[in-house]
Amino acid sequence: MIKLNALELLNKKGKTKYWLYKQLGMSYQNFNKMINNETKSIRYENIETLCFLLDCTPNELFSITD
Repeated sequence: MIKLNALELLNKKGKTKYWLYKQLGMSYQNFNKMINNETKSIRYENIETLCFLLDCTPNELFSITD
C-alpha cells in the first residue's frame, strides 16, 4: 500500500494541516481524504504542489507499506 506522508512532513516544517488545506485550494472533503490516505487517486498537479509547498521530492512524499 502506498501511503502519503504529508502530515509527517508538515510537522517537520512546523506547518498546520489548515495551512496546507488553504494553500492547495481544494474542497475540504477531498483534502481530508487525501491527507488521511482514504483516496484512491491523487492528481499529478496536487503531487507537484505538495512537493513544492513541503519542499520535498515525490520519494519523500510517499512510502510503501505492507
